[in-house]
Amino acid sequence: MKYGESSFDILYLLFAIISGVVILLRAKDRAGKRTAMLMGLAALILGCGDAFHLVPRVLNYFTDYDMTCALGVGKLVTSVTMTVFYVLMYYIWTSAFAGEKDSKTEAAVWCLTIVRVALCLFPQNDWIHNGNSMTWGILRNIPFVVLGAIICWLYFRTRTEDRILRLTWIFILLSFLFYIPVAVGAGAVPILGMLMLPKTICYILLIASFLKWTSPSEKALVK
Repeated sequence: MKYGESSFDILYLLFAIISGVVILLRAKDRAGKRTAMLMGLAALILGCGDAFHLVPRVLNYFTDYDMTCALGVGKLVTSVTMTVFYVLMYYIWTSAFAGEKDSKTEAAVWCLTIVRVALCLFPQNDWIHNGNSMTWGILRNIPFVVLGAIICWLYFRTRTEDRILRLTWIFILLSFLFYIPVAVGAGAVPILGMLMLPKTICYILLIASFLKWTSPSEKALVK
């Protein structure tokens, strides 16, 4: 178990971070530069943010050090960077499809982001002790789920406009369906943590679509 999970986590982090760098390097030489740069930045933030939680998790399997604080703080960092990732997903959508930002949608995205991050910073989350309060797990994830629903809906609306990004909304939807039980109930039912595996696979598929979109051989729809 520990070897399989640890190997998967390390490979995922390497894939996300390396992909982010590759996409950013590709961005300077192609049309749709802004969209490509946002994709690369999103992949990097996702990978680097998840590293704060996954690296201590891997180390916890193979060392005798108390990783409680590192795991808790890592969850906090990951919670914030995942939120930033979905903000970037909104701007990727506006750049690739909308052309112009909708001020009301943009305001909603930022309000939900601020509320989400603020709730994550409350001491009641007890990140230092890797707390697992179900109440705060629900509270801090309400604005995050609403944010995810908005982004999912936007990509659903434009699913027929780009063959490479047409499944993005499904990856987002599934990632939340796998994430919510873990965020809310993993403290009480640890086996729910296994759902993080398919959630991570959804992120891998998202990043893979970014790689394909920015591939020199592809002519993506750009506005």
